[in-house]
Amino acid sequence: MALPGLIRVMERAARKAGGRLRRDFGEIEHLQVSRKGPSDFVSKADRIAERTIYDELLHARPDWGFVMEEAGTIEGDPTKPRWIVDPLDGTSNFLHGIPHFAVSIAVQEPKLDGSGWGEVTAGVVYQPITDETYWAEKTRGAWLHDGRLRVSSRSRLSDALIGTGIPYGGHGDFAEWGRIFAAIGPQVAGIRRFGAASLDLAWLAAGRFDGFWESDLADWDTAAGCLLVREAGGFVSDYRGRSQPIHAKQVLAANDSLHSKLHKLLAGAVKA
Repeated sequence: MALPGLIRVMERAARKAGGRLRRDFGEIEHLQVSRKGPSDFVSKADRIAERTIYDELLHARPDWGFVMEEAGTIEGDPTKPRWIVDPLDGTSNFLHGIPHFAVSIAVQEPKLDGSGWGEVTAGVVYQPITDETYWAEKTRGAWLHDGRLRVSSRSRLSDALIGTGIPYGGHGDFAEWGRIFAAIGPQVAGIRRFGAASLDLAWLAAGRFDGFWESDLADWDTAAGCLLVREAGGFVSDYRGRSQPIHAKQVLAANDSLHSKLHKLLAGAVKA
């Protein structure tokens, strides 16, 4: 299957950055690393990957803006879409030699009335180590390379494998997460924490996970992954069950059957 034109642009940028990340990952002990916050590191590889993606996307769409993890917001033509970029989701994994990280790129459309930003309409999550490209376009489905993705059909919590993110130094609410874990954990087949939200959501779209929850995320963590889940037939909301263009602060995702069950457990825990 030939990739749509916009997805080709995004995949090309992701692959170019991902090739460099693979090389740097092979020489992890030589990376120059600087601290940018509590338990939050940014590497030379991260910055180079972001610049590579920026240059590629700017060349392809010179009037589009950017939202990027390191460089922040770069304004473009407000009537045109903008790119949302995470050049290295899973930085801590990368820096510790754990081969689980991804490049995430999404396209967000401006609202028609000019009041801000609306839907995410295209997304790519590229895993450099496994050379897997997950992609989605609104109304065209979610795909892994040329294979169509569908969320799992499991309907019982006792059969479900759930992904999550765990709070860490300076990020997240440990007490709230503990309550949610205590509510969901006894009901499900297992809970996994791998440390890259974009990949967790891509795996949910692929049916590898059956559900996912996490809070205290950023736009670039979730924009592409949430579109993948939706286009694979899943449902994404915040902890109150509301569907929004981008779920940054709270994400609850699953197939339709499990989402309602997980939401009931999670909502009760959050209110506790």
